[in-house]
Amino acid sequence: MILSNSSINPPFTVMQPCPGSDIRGLRDPHDVIPGVPPHVRLAKMVVIRELDVSLPFRFTPMSARIRVYLPITVPEYQVGQLWSVAEASKNETGGGEGVEVLVNEPFENEEMGKGQYTHKIYHLKSKVPKWISKLAPKGSLEMHEKAWNAYPYCRTIITNPDYMKENFELRIETWHKKELNLDNPHKVAPEVWRNVDKVDIDIGNDPVDRRDYNPKEDPSVYHSFKTGRGPLKGDWIKKLAKETDQAQMCAYKLVTVEFKWWGLQTAVEKFIQKEKEALMCAYKLVTIEFKWWGLQTAVEHFIQKSERRIFTNFHRQLFCWLDEWHGLTMEDIRRLEDETKLELDKQRAEDEIRGHGSLD
Repeated sequence: MILSNSSINPPFTVMQPCPGSDIRGLRDPHDVIPGVPPHVRLAKMVVIRELDVSLPFRFTPMSARIRVYLPITVPEYQVGQLWSVAEASKNETGGGEGVEVLVNEPFENEEMGKGQYTHKIYHLKSKVPKWISKLAPKGSLEMHEKAWNAYPYCRTIITNPDYMKENFELRIETWHKKELNLDNPHKVAPEVWRNVDKVDIDIGNDPVDRRDYNPKEDPSVYHSFKTGRGPLKGDWIKKLAKETDQAQMCAYKLVTVEFKWWGLQTAVEKFIQKEKEALMCAYKLVTIEFKWWGLQTAVEHFIQKSERRIFTNFHRQLFCWLDEWHGLTMEDIRRLEDETKLELDKQRAEDEIRGHGSLD
């Protein structure tokens, strides 16, 4: 049974009650209750809604397929990605914020085989919009990233265990392939794949925010002296697809976000109660309901916008740093990662906040 899409229900229709849920207390919002003023009726509706929120609802996660095209070979990318992750981490860490590496070690399992496992914490207070950081309780802006890199496949899971716990998960599954135009390399079921957003990233032509732009990291003007590649202009992707003997690859990312909002709703209610103490109870409840669903839409938009921004900026940097990492070995990379961990710890403790801030 799908709940009706009414003015007081959430602005999406994927919420379904789990088996055994009891929703008999939910009134139709258009019901007229004789002798009860409209604002009190709305307050009553909100109270009923809040009671129903505690039921075990399931949310269909948001998913997107992102393709990133690059004039780099698949073996080259393995080195370039890890070198660029280390470099970008240093650029984003300082003043108590940024990247903290907890674990970096080999792993082996039946599903993925052998690879490298990492566990990192991202301290993000200055990286989110100010209105989110103002509302955010302690621990809510520390994201844990666990990654299993069994190249050319990689699985990354980002959670918020100190606050949202099992109510938030961002999963990124990536296949790195030489072929540029595969449709569904993750083999997602057709009935699910139809509803997955499709995004293609062109690092040479896609616009970036002026606050992110660095002329030294612009693939449309960069030329690699070591490899002769670049600049990436015009229809470079179409030309690359025709030249199959040239360095080329595509990173196919399947991004899935599962976000349940009960804890955040409480934080928003407390914030609004503090700001709106003079309001009557019935009106305050209606205001809380409005703010709650408005915040949900805003945060969903923020997550989706951030995904594309991160992938675009990172791969622009990776390509423009080509002459820095080209020719390095995996042994060089592991040594660099050990050195980077120590440097990040020092920067986080001593240096000023640095790197990209939020696009408020």
